[in-house]
Amino acid sequence: MSTKLLVKGGIAVTMDPTRRVVQGAGVAIEDGRIVAVGPMDEVSKGFGAEEVLDARGCIVMPGLICGHTHLYGIALRGSALDVKPPSDFLQILQRVWWPVDEALTNDDAYATALAAGAESLQNGTTCYADTYSAPNAIEGSLDQIALASNEVGIRGIISFETTERRNEREGVRGLRENLRFIARRDRGRAMGMISLHASFTVSDDLISRGAEASREHKVPLTIHVSEGPNDVYHNVERYGKRSVDRLDDAGLLSPRSVLAHCVHLDNREIELIAKKSASVAHNPMSNMLNAVGVASLMEMTDKGVNVGLGNDGYIFDMFENMRAAFLLQRVARRDPNRPSPQEVLEMCTVNAAKAYGLSSLGSLEVGKRGDVILVKPSFMATPYSGSIYGYIINGLRGPDVRDVVVDGEVVVRNKRLLRVDVSKSEARVLKTMERLWNRLGSFPPEAVEPLKRNLSHPKSKASR
Repeated sequence: MSTKLLVKGGIAVTMDPTRRVVQGAGVAIEDGRIVAVGPMDEVSKGFGAEEVLDARGCIVMPGLICGHTHLYGIALRGSALDVKPPSDFLQILQRVWWPVDEALTNDDAYATALAAGAESLQNGTTCYADTYSAPNAIEGSLDQIALASNEVGIRGIISFETTERRNEREGVRGLRENLRFIARRDRGRAMGMISLHASFTVSDDLISRGAEASREHKVPLTIHVSEGPNDVYHNVERYGKRSVDRLDDAGLLSPRSVLAHCVHLDNREIELIAKKSASVAHNPMSNMLNAVGVASLMEMTDKGVNVGLGNDGYIFDMFENMRAAFLLQRVARRDPNRPSPQEVLEMCTVNAAKAYGLSSLGSLEVGKRGDVILVKPSFMATPYSGSIYGYIINGLRGPDVRDVVVDGEVVVRNKRLLRVDVSKSEARVLKTMERLWNRLGSFPPEAVEPLKRNLSHPKSKASR
């Protein structure tokens, strides 16, 4: 690993406080931190680089940050589960996700983190915030996710999704697993946080204990909030409060809180989130997949809520997720001007970094960690010199990412992962996923006669 790396040429989209864009830029990284950003001649003078990345023709950007994911979601890609078709989001959880959760092992935690981490890194994501759920394999699960993430070379803020949906004891064990991992000293590029599933699966006591743990250990806390209307109904019927009010009364809202989804909020809840300086992780592609609705994204940002962008374990290409956020809001609001491309890119860089207290990430600035991506479309039809933010949101894709640098280390070069043997890793992951699918009773639809199946089993296949 080089201690002095120079990214030479290209157009640098710094995302610094002035949103400076530098043509013919240089980014100098020493011992994992950025020591200079600016015109190439100024940056390279006297630097003495040990390694040089030629960025001519590339857009040079800070590594993208996924503000909310479930790495194990990759396990259901292409699967076929024999379930009765769900009619709403709660049934999706009950019929698809919770049975999957209960079938997961620590081997699955490792394999899915390896696969999703590798795919994310190749698509330009250098840091993610992951929540993992496996009520029958809690202890040690975060070690396996950290192991896989470190092997790939990606940063991970990882946590176990604490829940009491089956019993209170599992809530205690889930919180304990988060605290155990947070206390580990040898985590590599993995960091810990506190995770609660959602207010309709946790008690007031567990919410308060999670919030206290976040304060005591100075780590982020994340929870799903009003993703579907059932969350709101549950809290109003059982507690006489809307979701955000209940969380606030239990002491959860703070600058360390990251509320995932927030689709079904009213204006007063949005104002309360802003008042408490909590953040929101917006997941537009997952919201569309699960048909839960469209979040009031612009209303949140206009009221001062910090909004990051996540993929919720669905599509691990954050360029796609940025484009989905951009388009969905415009059509839902019937406004061809908002959000702007720059606003959306901010959600995947500086906003996501702020949400998780990652002051050393999210932009290309002196003193920050050397997390940089070089992006070059396969065919460049127009120059970058017009609207660079418009080019990024409307024209780039994950496969356009050429090189990825994390902590000053080149971990993807010419679209090739450097830390892992892809063929060996794929073989291991596929074997593990086949075992998981067998436990779930899942099989490829091609292996079944569709007509016979429909006549003999009044069910359908639900896939993600």
